[in-house]
Amino acid sequence: MDDEKKTDTRCNRRNFLGKGGLAAFLGAVGVAGVGSVIGLKPSVLPDPSEQFKIGPPQDYPVGTRVVFDKESVVFCSDHDGFYAISMVCTHLGCIVTLNKDEERFDCPCHGSKFDMAGRVQKAPAPKALPWFQVSLHPSGQLVIDRSTTVDMGTKVTV
Repeated sequence: MDDEKKTDTRCNRRNFLGKGGLAAFLGAVGVAGVGSVIGLKPSVLPDPSEQFKIGPPQDYPVGTRVVFDKESVVFCSDHDGFYAISMVCTHLGCIVTLNKDEERFDCPCHGSKFDMAGRVQKAPAPKALPWFQVSLHPSGQLVIDRSTTVDMGTKVTV
């Protein structure tokens, strides 16, 4: 007789769908909601601007060479004007280093060497380092535009 009064504690379909189904549904809605909110924020950072100001011309006397590491550009001034050269190797995109002792750029990855104008002195680089446009902003500051290449030897006078 005691067997008849015992309640069935096994998990049957009705119990499972009633309690577990509701929990699963609420969990799925919660995960989807969190995913929707997180998805509103971009997961990549924007590229740095292709144009950047470097200051007034008087900050760069004749003979100046300044490396802008973040932009991978070397800015130079000589008696003929101002110019900027990319420091990205034309072989596979490694960042070249300025070898001041030997007056050249060296690629640490595959051994390419470039003279101070960016011309290839030692392969495997297939072509010279590109030169970037330099201009004078109305504010009086020099601007380097990495999105615009110019012919080698193009210099800006101010």
